[in-house]
Amino acid sequence: MTPIRRLAGRILIGIALAVALVYIGDSISVRVRKMHATSSDPYETVTALRILAIADKGNKTEYTIDQLQPQQTAECVHALFPHNRDLPCWYLKRKFSQPIPMTIVPAYSWRSATIGSRRMVRRAGT
Repeated sequence: MTPIRRLAGRILIGIALAVALVYIGDSISVRVRKMHATSSDPYETVTALRILAIADKGNKTEYTIDQLQPQQTAECVHALFPHNRDLPCWYLKRKFSQPIPMTIVPAYSWRSATIGSRRMVRRAGT
């Protein structure tokens, strides 16, 4: 085994151990804060408006609030990593602040496409 390969393997193992230690520390921090009922509760409910970004002609974008579901709500955890199926608050707040991209797709008739393909098959077969 070459010295460079051995060094690269040790660096990878070191990085993996560092990430594992940070995750364990983060998990312990969340559990301790969850057990003690204080103002430093690790869980929070985030509510934000659902903003849609609709692409228009000429590379313009129109922003509008979703009429069907105007608010989005989710529970998050104050931590670096996800815990108990809850996303971290720093990630969820950033995700909620981004508009949801929407594209307008022209109407497509599946039936007319299949009929047209049958005609093409018949023409090619005759």
